[in-house]
Amino acid sequence: MKIALVQNEPVQGDPGSSLADLDRLIGQGCGADIYVLPEMFATGQYIDPSSVVQTMDGQIVDWMVQKASFLNAAVCGSLPVKDNGSTYNRLIFAKPDGTIEYYNKHHLFSYSGEAENYTPGNDRVVIEFRGLRILLLICYDLRFPIFSRNRDDYDAVFYPANWPEKRIFAWDTLLRARAIENQCFAIGVNRSGADDFGFYPGHSAIITPYGETLIQTDAEPQMLCAELDMEQLARFRAKFPVLQDADPQ
Repeated sequence: MKIALVQNEPVQGDPGSSLADLDRLIGQGCGADIYVLPEMFATGQYIDPSSVVQTMDGQIVDWMVQKASFLNAAVCGSLPVKDNGSTYNRLIFAKPDGTIEYYNKHHLFSYSGEAENYTPGNDRVVIEFRGLRILLLICYDLRFPIFSRNRDDYDAVFYPANWPEKRIFAWDTLLRARAIENQCFAIGVNRSGADDFGFYPGHSAIITPYGETLIQTDAEPQMLCAELDMEQLARFRAKFPVLQDADPQ
């Protein structure tokens, strides 16, 4: 299973330009099975998203579906979506066959006012793609280990994010902790650039179940790709069965 971390700098409030930049960044792809993008990868971050909110048949989702088909891979990233009268920070997982799965962000970042303009999701979402079981989460969810807890039902957890430099030590530390405690691959994709909330230093990474850094970006927009060693994961879980000793939910 090959994963691509696609770390871009969104053009604030301009999805068309953001998507054009992503076309150039991704190019012909790297042969990955899944391309993971940041939180709000095409719009930039908005506490009040009314000016950029999307629909499920809108420009950004359509681009994701087309890109998945072109790459013969899944494309995953978050955007503001209005659905049945509510606005969600929604993580879209677009598959190459045109189907879509999604997760609505559960832990809204009240510190910034996100909770005042978005509806929290209630469902914990685990999907399967090409044999990889994935827990879909977003940014602030990283701080909540109980919601991230592996119930022996996933192999990797995704955290697309807008995580600023002033709290990047927490990002690096918590991403490693989630990988170790859940015996999984923790895959975090942060954005590049700056906005009204601060500077974003990248640090997108894949952390192995041993807590080792498989790959990590610097601050620049870029795409890095790496292979997940699923056989190593299976051997590790069989040899050191932490999950079977976990506390009951």
